[in-house]
Amino acid sequence: MPLPQSEIPGRLQALLSERGVRMTDQRRAILSVLETANKHLDASQILRKAQNVDASVDRSTVYRTLGLLKRHGMIDELDLMHLNGEGHYYERKLGRDHIHIACLGCGKIMEFVSERFDSLKRQLEQECRFHIRVARLEVGGYCSACRR
Repeated sequence: MPLPQSEIPGRLQALLSERGVRMTDQRRAILSVLETANKHLDASQILRKAQNVDASVDRSTVYRTLGLLKRHGMIDELDLMHLNGEGHYYERKLGRDHIHIACLGCGKIMEFVSERFDSLKRQLEQECRFHIRVARLEVGGYCSACRR
């Protein structure tokens, strides 16, 4: 089943504030971009969109904020099959691990949630006596439009 892309506006900011992280106008702009994104964004795209909200946002602030969010477990950094070179993309964590399906033709990225994926993780934890903190799966192939 596809993953819902909804996000509560201000949730990332509230979570960071609860953890004692100082909120600047630049951080708020970056968090707003991440919360309202309807696709995976790379750091350059985040920078451009954040500068539309606050022109004083710079590249180093974007990277520092992304690092902070990763350390707090609020976003994931993805390579998405390196469809667009070596770039990395960022997405907010919406609670459930999911599978990224990348079309090698058009570059479309779909997200898929599966009870089987959840079951496999539980099996790995049980049989390998391993506590999973992060699970990522990427699948590359061709969407129905590119197969025509």
